Amino acid sequence: MTITATTPRPIGKTGLSITALGFGTAPLGGLYADVPTSQAVEVIEAAWNAGIRYFDTAPMYGLTRAEHLMGQVLRAHEGEFALSTKVGRLMTNQRAGRELPPEPPKNPLDPGWWNGLPFREVFDYSYDAIMRSYDDSQQRLGMRKIDLLYVHDIGRVTHADLHDHHWDQLTKGGGFRALQELKAAGDIKGFGLGVNEWEAIRDALEETDLDCCMLAGRYSLLDRDAADTFLPLAQKRGVSLALGGVYNSGILAAPKGGRRKFNYADADPVVVAKVEALRNVCDTYDVPLAAAAIRFPMRHPAVTAVVIGAKTASQLRQNVEWFDTPLPEAIWADLDAALASVRA
Repeated sequence: MTITATTPRPIGKTGLSITALGFGTAPLGGLYADVPTSQAVEVIEAAWNAGIRYFDTAPMYGLTRAEHLMGQVLRAHEGEFALSTKVGRLMTNQRAGRELPPEPPKNPLDPGWWNGLPFREVFDYSYDAIMRSYDDSQQRLGMRKIDLLYVHDIGRVTHADLHDHHWDQLTKGGGFRALQELKAAGDIKGFGLGVNEWEAIRDALEETDLDCCMLAGRYSLLDRDAADTFLPLAQKRGVSLALGGVYNSGILAAPKGGRRKFNYADADPVVVAKVEALRNVCDTYDVPLAAAAIRFPMRHPAVTAVVIGAKTASQLRQNVEWFDTPLPEAIWADLDAALASVRA
């Protein structure tokens, strides 16, 4: 069966289906650049008009801005769609006489927001915080429908010395229990983790069953970190994976000589050399490098969908075109060989 961007794909045993290509809203929160409201609305509308019916957002994106924008558009549409957001951060504001927890250390995977709303994030993965986060997201979205909840950015890279504290909140402090109760009550259809660290998903599977997880950047044409150990585990445990970061912060979608960001930072010379080796193979087959990048994760049976972001409607439509580009089977072995040929 040929999978296109709009092909429905089942999420484990939840009864929920999502389109093979999903739309993520981090760019609409001001990731790397300002996105005016009218432009953000146009992008979400373009995703809907292209037949995409899986939409992902998070309180973090634009410090609640993306959730507001998503709800504004989706509330106006009739028809079935799947919606996910994330828990683990509560949003607050500084005001006179109010003490806030100390500012958390800078997350190396958080690039900041150009046009975020005037709130500050407070990490909290406890039972009460998960329940409050769910309620807060419903209010910002202006809708009761939230199909999937992802525990956002739990992991040692994100939290460093505070990881054990936050992990205890999620496990001993009832965070997972809150998600289990929301699912049992029918308030959500499933839950999992939304992370850049596959190790966190592996560890979470020792604590509870997960329905679907969003993993960013760790299984891509350029970065195969999750391939050997984690993807077989996810498949064995029946965890559906929605993969983000398939362009590794844009380097696999940028034109030759364009922006060279890799995993939220400037790419080093070895990464640039790998990308150019991959590009040369794609040029030989007369296909865009981005088309190979967006389709590569779908070759693994553990992967249910790819989730992309876009700042403009034309970028969104271009992503759909790349996803639906026919690729010859022989290209994959040549891409693997090209990647292996570049040494650190």
